[in-house]
Amino acid sequence: MAHDYKNIIYTREGKVATIAFNRPKALNALSMALLAEMSNAFKEAEQDDQVQVIILTGTGERAFCAGADLTEVKDLSAVEAIHYSLNVHNYTRQMEKIRKPIIAKINGFCLGGGAEIAMACDFRIASDKSKFGQPEIKLGVIPGGGGTQRMTRLVGKTMSMELNMLGEQIDAQEAYRLGLINRVVPEEILNRVVDEYVKKLLHLSPVVLGILKQVIHEGIEMDIDRALSHEAASFGAALSTEDAREGTTAFLEKRRPQFRGR
Repeated sequence: MAHDYKNIIYTREGKVATIAFNRPKALNALSMALLAEMSNAFKEAEQDDQVQVIILTGTGERAFCAGADLTEVKDLSAVEAIHYSLNVHNYTRQMEKIRKPIIAKINGFCLGGGAEIAMACDFRIASDKSKFGQPEIKLGVIPGGGGTQRMTRLVGKTMSMELNMLGEQIDAQEAYRLGLINRVVPEEILNRVVDEYVKKLLHLSPVVLGILKQVIHEGIEMDIDRALSHEAASFGAALSTEDAREGTTAFLEKRRPQFRGR
């Protein structure tokens, strides 16, 4: 079933697909080959009807992903750099458009391009050993994978200016305080906490979760009137599903709903 990936590991257990960056000696740096494989793996998970939740993580204990592979980026021409940036944008937009929840399981360094990929996930659960940042300015460049835009949407303009313009790392507690991540937990229970999130998501309607993910991602880019209209239309779509009928009936009958993804 799986492709012969060289830079990532793709596995599926039951309803959960896991995509792991697999360049631990390079702190899981984002080579162009790795990014292309990641995109293919997300496509694979999206098209697999068995998969309901996707986990994105890094192998090794030192890094989720420490950023772009500078050996590939440093000599790009202006035109090549634009194409590189647009490519990464396509991959992160792909993640946001997949109608399945994506959880970033973060341990160690989550910097530059790694942070940009993590910010495109729907949940970010980090160990207390994690470090976050957009250090590009210290190399004389700027973030090119969405760091100037998603960071601002997640933590606000004031702290986005500081994180992007100073390029300093912050620890997981500070990332949590700013709203950059959902949870910070001791390293030894990171897997267990992510599994708890997965378990909760698997109890919910996959089709309605997909509608909900879409309306949040799209609505944040609209003015309030258009966003509320979009919510109303999505509410109608959700309520017309079999799962909505089952969920409301189960609540009234005081039993646990059996969602079928329809």
